[in-house]
Amino acid sequence: MLEISRNVTLPESEIELSAIRSQGAGGQNVNKTSTAIHLRFDVRASSLPEFYKQQLLALADQRITKDGVIIIKAQQFRTQEQNREDALERLRALIRSVARPRKARRATRPTRSSQRKRMDRKTERGRTKQLRGKVKI
Repeated sequence: MLEISRNVTLPESEIELSAIRSQGAGGQNVNKTSTAIHLRFDVRASSLPEFYKQQLLALADQRITKDGVIIIKAQQFRTQEQNREDALERLRALIRSVARPRKARRATRPTRSSQRKRMDRKTERGRTKQLRGKVKI
């Protein structure tokens, strides 16, 4: 069981973990051992509460496919066990990130001083550009 919060847990059967070969430097060890972990988690078919599913699917995250599958590749560590823990922790962090309520944006207006400064900069820039024209004799 992967514990997301006190109320929300995920059964291990919903998380698909597979060992693959790591990329990058590491010499012979990287070439012969499958230490990287490829985690796949189908959001739509999971037992997560509907609120979590909607929030996860609404995320603009490259780890979430169009089909609603979260794919995480963990290859930071040298051992398969550490990479497995890293992948599960990253999945937990992603799911927890959508659980936090977002702060509502309160509309504000620019101050009179900032508006005046903006207009002064625009006027000054216009004058500078006007000087670049042809010289009239």
